[in-house]
Amino acid sequence: MSSTSILDRIVATKRDEVKAASGRLAEYRDMTRQVPAPRGFAAALTHPSHVRLLAEVKRRSPSAGDIRPGADPAAIARDYAAGGAAALSVLTDRDYFGGGMDALHAVRAAVDLPLIRKDFVIHPVQVWEARAAGADAVLLIVRILDPSQLAELHALIRETGMDALVEAHTEAELEVALAAGATLVGVNNRDLDTFATDLELSIRLAPRLPESVTYVAESGIRTAADVDRLGAAGVNAILVGESLMRQPDVRAAAAALVERSRAPGMRPA
Repeated sequence: MSSTSILDRIVATKRDEVKAASGRLAEYRDMTRQVPAPRGFAAALTHPSHVRLLAEVKRRSPSAGDIRPGADPAAIARDYAAGGAAALSVLTDRDYFGGGMDALHAVRAAVDLPLIRKDFVIHPVQVWEARAAGADAVLLIVRILDPSQLAELHALIRETGMDALVEAHTEAELEVALAAGATLVGVNNRDLDTFATDLELSIRLAPRLPESVTYVAESGIRTAADVDRLGAAGVNAILVGESLMRQPDVRAAAAALVERSRAPGMRPA
């Protein structure tokens, strides 16, 4: 099976999930009235002189296979919080990443940190489902959305009070993200077609993002030295999952990546 077909299969699975969930849209909207207002997810990822850690609860992936099968999302979340993470990312895809909305609910109940629903979001019902579960942000992936879909979902997320982390992998995708009004942008160092990872990508694309945009480097980040290189390029935050989830002491592994210096003024004003 080609890597491209994996991404195609994931999106096809999402379409099936959306069809199954679409009848609950009104229910999810009603549920959002009962949950506390969103916490400031983007604000938590911004510090004038330090790179913030967005730590991810991730049991498996198509590229890595099993990472930490059977991991308790709530326990991992508490360890991340104790280790100094500024916010948490929770995989809610079940078939390919071993996550689920139950994981998001469990993490929400366990910690007070801002949370993002990380999934392949293609429809408004997924946004309302996230907010109903207490999410503070939702991931949008430029590669799987046309510009009109991206703009619509981005506007809806902001309407609910949540933040939208808009993910790009190329300079062209960055332009699409910014054109949609994104002020919180992630560069995924992993190519979703080939699953190859290039940490330098986040550094090369940093000058394309104005300082007013909160910039998150995603994937392939393992060491404090990696964080220091990204911080020197003006990255605001790092999304780290696999390398943390593989460590026997998750709290200590997270703590090793926090409070690393960020160089302000490296990106255009």
